[in-house]
Amino acid sequence: MTSFRALTRLCRSVGAAVMVAGLTCVPLSAQSAPMSPSTSSPKAGQMAPDFTLVAIEGSSVRLTTELARGPVVLVVLRGWPGYDCPFCTRQFAEYMTRAADIEATGAHVLFVYPGPPDGLKEHAEAFIKKRSLPAGYRLLLDPDYTFTQAYGLRWDAPNETVYPSTFVIDTRGTIAFARTSHSHGDRVLVSDVLTALAQLGR
Repeated sequence: MTSFRALTRLCRSVGAAVMVAGLTCVPLSAQSAPMSPSTSSPKAGQMAPDFTLVAIEGSSVRLTTELARGPVVLVVLRGWPGYDCPFCTRQFAEYMTRAADIEATGAHVLFVYPGPPDGLKEHAEAFIKKRSLPAGYRLLLDPDYTFTQAYGLRWDAPNETVYPSTFVIDTRGTIAFARTSHSHGDRVLVSDVLTALAQLGR
């Protein structure tokens, strides 16, 4: 007969709610599931994979929680590939300039800043020049590319980090707009993001 201890180990391994001699296992679905690597990036019409990252100021940010507040513009920067990307700097500056336009739509912006963990926070602070972000903006750190790989965006080449990407996600978690670039300079303009946001709910 299978021992109680063996049944307990089996219950934990499959993550099912199994009753064994009065012991109930908590389903893994009730916990925060880890991000798994993907071979392709999310597309328009698909559900955005949930994720949790730590913001530059130290707070934990989960996508589903942010979506409860309104649509999300998810901007994946190249982060720290060993230097400050001038295209990321220009893209970020445009978002800063047009913050009022973004906030007027009820949306908020999550920037993802990936790279190796050593010094990533310090480089991110230098990237934004330690300025205070608008209320609707958050800068999230992605050390070791956990989010990047889960979204299928890893640019695995020397001096590269991720493929720059922009997603507009509605409050149901559906991706309304998605574009992933395979070159440094191909970035989505804020005007295109505003157009996508204006079409939500129509």
